[in-house]
Amino acid sequence: MRLECDSTATIAKVKDVCNHFEEVKVVEEAAVNTVIKIEGLDCANCARELEEEIEKVEGVTTVSVDFVGQKVRLECDSTATIAKVKDVCNHFEEVKVVEEAAAADTKKIKIKDLCCANCGRELEEILNKIEGVTATVDFMNMSITLAAEGEAYDKAIYEITHFEDVKIVVDKPSKPKGVIRTHVKEIIQLAISVIFFIPALVLYLTGGNTLTIISYPLFAISYLSVGYPVLINTAKNIAKGRVFDENFLMTIVSVGAIILGIFWGEGLYEGVAVMILYQLGELLQSIAVGSSRRSITDLMDLKSDSATILKDGQQVTVKPEELEVGDIMLVKAGEKIAADGVIVKGKSSLDMRSLNGESVPQDVKEGQEVLSGSINISGAVEVKVIRRYSDSAVAKILDLVENSTAKKAQPEKFITKFAKYYTPAVCIAAVIVAAIVPTIVCAVEGLFVWNTYAGWIYRALSFLVISCPCALVISVPLSYFGGIGQCARYGILAKGSTSLDELAKATVAAFDKTGTLTEGSFKISSYSDEKTLRLAAAAEKFSSHPIAQAFGGIITEYTAEDAEEIAGRGVKCTVNGKTLLCGNAAMMQENGVKFGSKQSIYTLVYVAYGGEYVGCIEIGDGVKQGAAKTIADLRSQGVSYCEMLTGDNPVRAEAVAKEAGLNGYRASLLPDGKLERAEELKKQGKLIYVGDGINDAPVMAAADCAVSMGKVGSDAAIEASDIVLVTDSLELLPKAKKIAKGTRSIVFQNIIGSLVIKLAIMVLSLTLANFPLIVAVVADVGVMLVAVLNAMRTRLIK
Repeated sequence: MRLECDSTATIAKVKDVCNHFEEVKVVEEAAVNTVIKIEGLDCANCARELEEEIEKVEGVTTVSVDFVGQKVRLECDSTATIAKVKDVCNHFEEVKVVEEAAAADTKKIKIKDLCCANCGRELEEILNKIEGVTATVDFMNMSITLAAEGEAYDKAIYEITHFEDVKIVVDKPSKPKGVIRTHVKEIIQLAISVIFFIPALVLYLTGGNTLTIISYPLFAISYLSVGYPVLINTAKNIAKGRVFDENFLMTIVSVGAIILGIFWGEGLYEGVAVMILYQLGELLQSIAVGSSRRSITDLMDLKSDSATILKDGQQVTVKPEELEVGDIMLVKAGEKIAADGVIVKGKSSLDMRSLNGESVPQDVKEGQEVLSGSINISGAVEVKVIRRYSDSAVAKILDLVENSTAKKAQPEKFITKFAKYYTPAVCIAAVIVAAIVPTIVCAVEGLFVWNTYAGWIYRALSFLVISCPCALVISVPLSYFGGIGQCARYGILAKGSTSLDELAKATVAAFDKTGTLTEGSFKISSYSDEKTLRLAAAAEKFSSHPIAQAFGGIITEYTAEDAEEIAGRGVKCTVNGKTLLCGNAAMMQENGVKFGSKQSIYTLVYVAYGGEYVGCIEIGDGVKQGAAKTIADLRSQGVSYCEMLTGDNPVRAEAVAKEAGLNGYRASLLPDGKLERAEELKKQGKLIYVGDGINDAPVMAAADCAVSMGKVGSDAAIEASDIVLVTDSLELLPKAKKIAKGTRSIVFQNIIGSLVIKLAIMVLSLTLANFPLIVAVVADVGVMLVAVLNAMRTRLIK
């Protein structure tokens, strides 16, 4: 057994389960395979050095340190050796083993008043420093995913509630207010500040000692009315030993400029303007982010407030959470379907725009499955509930979107790490510019000159302004958030920014056949004789394979017993004391049955009874409409090679591959054969694998980006996939690819653009003697706003 888990404690639990399962016994000490999750491994060379250190540990057989995945894959002689390896990891530079805390109960805590993404990063670092706590702060969704117990949990809650102005939202948040009502406090503060700033600036620039002195109290009121929250947060953070955040930067820059203006005569109004523009930028950023959040909230407004069920001839109104499997819902025109079900009476048309982005209504009738979140737009229908609300399409969609920012792509991780070191580095550089450079200049000239110090301090303040990392820290996750939301608009559910990134980079695609490239609706095309057909029907009723659906309506006098479904082969059972085999050619060959193998474009099912060949049945399954267009669109999106992996016969596989326009196919593959071929394809480039998320779980786990289709109600599909297509439409895949590529492009535009502009301003502030501080402020706010607006372009990707 190969196991990847969070801790040695979990390994022990798994062993206990194995030891208590029927006759199974764990054979352990001989060899233990595990994966140890780590963090803080900074470079590939460090990974090599760590690997060498672990190899020295007695009992280690093989080890591989995955720098990109931040994992140590280990094979050793015992769990005691695992503990030694973890100890080596924990004492190697900044590396830490990520374990035990993950076993604690995980809670999602809603918060409010977290002012910026950079503050979210700082809060996340503070929480993860607490022993026994694993936390992820989601600035976009204003939530914290917290894994902790007992005292560690209490400490985490204390840190959350004492971090700046952050508060925990206890009650269910109300619907978002308008922009004015949401930000009324900030707007009033800015208005008061500007009202006092404009006359103060006029008086200050007019000249004259009297007018200048009058301007001072006006500037003070203007500054304090908008800047007091920043000053208070700076004082609180310094008291807790936290510096180098944006509050600290803005306080130093603005106060420094004001002091220079009072004693040197230049910089006073700019110091006040720094704070006004900074708070204006924060307000505009908050509005932009709020707009993105509302767009997702509106998009995901799928849940029905209530459901009407028919009980004892009466109509009873219940909450969706109270619905049970088997309940009959009455869905009238204009109402949302509250839970996934099957229509048992009536016919109608459904508006499924919120699920798949399609504006054309879908006609449905008795016997058809319908998904929750769909809107009934014509006649009333009765729907039998087939899944509880917690397992329904709506619940899965809401959960996926809400947690979509938890998995971070490499660009996000890079920016988070970059911001951690970037701001302190720039602050240190500013100190050098303000103190050491003028000291050297004065020493060379042999004379202390205040103007020399004042000039370089002024330059250092300009240098410091541009060091705020907000443009980077907010724009990257906001871009991914927008991309995920745009995907959801078309019925494409991405499990996180990592999924989008992998999809964007993929250049190779592999497809399952049945239900993916083909309709998955099997029908019998021909058969040898009635006996062959009825024997097959007796065996196939025990099969979970989609082909078994073709035999559903056939009446048979044969009764099968001791049925066994053999993966990749067929069904073996007993009828009247004789062995009945129903499956593919490989099953016949392996059981020594002499039969006449035939070639056909259809799927072939051979039947043998009592060791004698009986006959053959041909099962038809048409290629999906739009499959060829999907493959062509994927090629235009940069996927250079497309292949089908199937267990079907070569003739049928070739026909499907040709009709779909694939580059190639591999037929007669068992699950392990598919996995082996997938590993080979990965050598050509990043691999997308498209399947049903259940039968092909091993291959999907191996793929760089796994896509499942039309199985949003299935836990197995959600678990195995990176991308879930809500419907069975294969044409959603190139749409997802295009959105992913567009999102990734916008992310890199923001990263490169922000860094280039910031670097340019830094250089100018150091090289130009009279470079205005106000230009640096406007540039910083401007970069942040441009990056945020650019990030919002993900919502415009068509």
